[in-house]
Amino acid sequence: MKICAVMFISCVVCFYFSAVVSLLAEDVGTQVLERNDGSTSLELKDVLFIIQSQSNSFHAKRAQELKSDILKQAASFHQDHPKVLLIHELEEHNGAWTILPLMSHFSAIYGRNVSWIFFFEEETRVNISKLLETLSKFERTKEWFLGKALYDEESTIIHHYAFAENPAVFKYPDFAAGWALSVPLVNKLAMALKTEPLKSDFTIDLKHEIALYILQKASGPPLTPVGEFCTVSGNAIIPVHCATTFKTYLPFCGDAVKKDDIFVAVKTCKKFHKERLPVIKKTWEDQAGLIEYFSDHEDASIPTVYLGVPNTERGHCGKTFAILKRFFHIFPKMPWLVLVDDDTLISIPRLQKLLSCYDAQEPVFLGERYGYGLGSGGYSYITGGGGMVLSRAAVEKLLQSGCHCYSNDAPDDMVLGMCFNNIGVPATHSPLFHQARPVDYPKEYLEHQIPVSFHKHWNIDPVEVYRKWLIDDEDGVRSFSVQNHHTKEEL
Repeated sequence: MKICAVMFISCVVCFYFSAVVSLLAEDVGTQVLERNDGSTSLELKDVLFIIQSQSNSFHAKRAQELKSDILKQAASFHQDHPKVLLIHELEEHNGAWTILPLMSHFSAIYGRNVSWIFFFEEETRVNISKLLETLSKFERTKEWFLGKALYDEESTIIHHYAFAENPAVFKYPDFAAGWALSVPLVNKLAMALKTEPLKSDFTIDLKHEIALYILQKASGPPLTPVGEFCTVSGNAIIPVHCATTFKTYLPFCGDAVKKDDIFVAVKTCKKFHKERLPVIKKTWEDQAGLIEYFSDHEDASIPTVYLGVPNTERGHCGKTFAILKRFFHIFPKMPWLVLVDDDTLISIPRLQKLLSCYDAQEPVFLGERYGYGLGSGGYSYITGGGGMVLSRAAVEKLLQSGCHCYSNDAPDDMVLGMCFNNIGVPATHSPLFHQARPVDYPKEYLEHQIPVSFHKHWNIDPVEVYRKWLIDDEDGVRSFSVQNHHTKEEL
């Protein structure tokens, strides 16, 4: 992928390895000694709650339900209502979902009124009483970065091969469990961003990049692991000590979308016909109701479709826009389009369940969200390798806008991101789509997921990866229970 080439530039981070290791060890040891063990109690007014929400109707509704639950819990405290903000409602801040651009705003508006900012996802469950008790253990006048710690077992391209000599030394938060910043650290981040604004660069894995920015750019503390911030795999019992929980689930809102309502377009080329396409045919091809392979060469044995766009070594914008037009005109009643690479592994049955939560009559641009230049007027986009899902309404709005490729070899996913940004269609993020292989993600991160896709065949057996990670059991999902959002759920 074209994105991969860009990400190699950050390998120079290895130069800083020795110094950072020393800093990590020193800071963690100091912070553990500074824990207050509950001697300083907190009130609701001391915490600003931030839900990492999205503007898509399904996600906005879930976030509002979670906000209502927070306020309902707070009512029993007989204190002032807590401040609860939804990220997607902070529209005046470009790239608000990347958090860092908001630090100056948080510092200016709340820096004197709260002691902590607590971030959590729309499916995170929060026990306010236990959260206040947990945060009270840390001296509020000091710089703290708290969360459930994740780490890489081996260096990975999605993290720019950071800490290549020993990637496990660097910890970053699992957003699903919630994470917290003390206001002194927020103020420090705001000052650092004022001194040196965010550069126009890629946002690939936000949780890792925020932790790296705090440590290296802002000279802040490393992440302090907090055992009370929890995620739970499968049907495991929630530990009694947890202030937060996130249970494994696959969003499912009723009847699964029919496979015949999903058009799957595979982008390929002649040189990969014999190498990659047999993997698709051995794994997920039979799950698709309608699938076509778009290549630079017609091969009736596969079969492939040639749209008159030659193959390019870089991006595939010309081919992708030709697919969009074919989908819109040849299949006028098809609700959903899925664009994948020829080395994408995907579970169509899980995708069918996931899409039950979205409305194809709304403009939907869904997958794993990346960002480009969000600190300086950039845009968000769905990275292509994990799969890009577009509703018919989104395709129609895009084609009617007149937006087009500036060249056939432009990066298709980024051009789509620019186009949708210009016409007001947000990139909707799902962590269940993956641009990389399972080995490129922490085990604890994948444990609370029911993944929809992975990407790349490099140094793995893709058929085995598919069987291990993307095949459902007899009950519909591999060893995990599926939450049905039609059922009344206690938040």
